[in-house]
Amino acid sequence: MSVSLTVFCGSNRGVGEAYAEAAAELGAEIARRGIDLVYGGGRVGLMGLVADAALAAGGRVTGVIPQHLVDAEVAHGGLTELVVTASMHERKARMIAGSSGFVVLPGGFGTFEEALEVVTWNQLGLVAAPVVCLDVDAFFVPLVQQVGRAVQAGFVRAEHARLLTIVGTARAAVDAALAPPPPLVPKWIEP
Repeated sequence: MSVSLTVFCGSNRGVGEAYAEAAAELGAEIARRGIDLVYGGGRVGLMGLVADAALAAGGRVTGVIPQHLVDAEVAHGGLTELVVTASMHERKARMIAGSSGFVVLPGGFGTFEEALEVVTWNQLGLVAAPVVCLDVDAFFVPLVQQVGRAVQAGFVRAEHARLLTIVGTARAAVDAALAPPPPLVPKWIEP
C-alpha cells in the first residue's frame, strides 16, 4: 500500500509569487519522496501548480473533482488518475479516505472548510492523521490566533489546538504530515 498525502489549496494563485512557489515546492517535495499526491483535481490556481510540480518530478497524482467542476472545464487533464464525483461532499470524503496526512496551502473558503473539517474529524476520532498548514507570508497567523481565542474562551481544548500544525517549508510540511497524529483527547470540556 502506498503512502499518500492530501493537499488542500486554493483554486486561485493569490497575489505575488510566494504562494505559487510554495505550491510548486510542495508538489515536487511530495513526488521526490515517492509519496502519492491527492488533491482537488483542478488545473487552475495553486491546485494546478502543486499537481504539475509533482507530475514533473515523476510523482503519482490523483485528482478528485465533482462533475460540476468538470463541466466548468477546470479539471486537470494530465493526471495519473482523475476521480469524478457527484458532489462536493463525495469529493471531500474521497480525498480524506486513506490519506496518511493533510497539507494545507493558502486558499479561500473551500480550503478553510476542508482543513477545519479534517481537524474536527481528528478531534472526534473519526480520522487520525496530521493536518499541517504550510504558512506562506504569515497567511495562517490569523487562524492560529483564532484557535487560541477559542481555547481561551473555553470552546476548544488546548490539546486540540495542537491538531493543526503550522510550518514554514515544504520539507517541514511533508515531515509533519507523515508524523504520528497527536493522541486522541475527548472533545468535550467539563464545566
